[in-house]
Amino acid sequence: MPTYSYRCTECGNAFDIKQSFSDAALTECPVCGGVLRKVFSPVGVTFNGGGFYRTDSRATPKAEGSSSTPAKSESAGSGSTPSTPKPSTPAAS
Repeated sequence: MPTYSYRCTECGNAFDIKQSFSDAALTECPVCGGVLRKVFSPVGVTFNGGGFYRTDSRATPKAEGSSSTPAKSESAGSGSTPSTPKPSTPAAS
């Protein structure tokens, strides 16, 4: 069962209580009979796995761009062409 926090608007009394989801919210302060308000606080949530962060979605396009860059050098050089100028460069010296 979840724990809810309440605070009285008149006397400032604050307390926590475990309630079911189907239970009605408390409306009357047990100390002074004033009006109660639920107190909301941040919840610690951890997202595990890929795709939850901004950098996760950007890693894929960079990987595609880096893989296309070697593909361009391979298509321009076609593997054996870069090795051919290397022997000819020492021979020209």
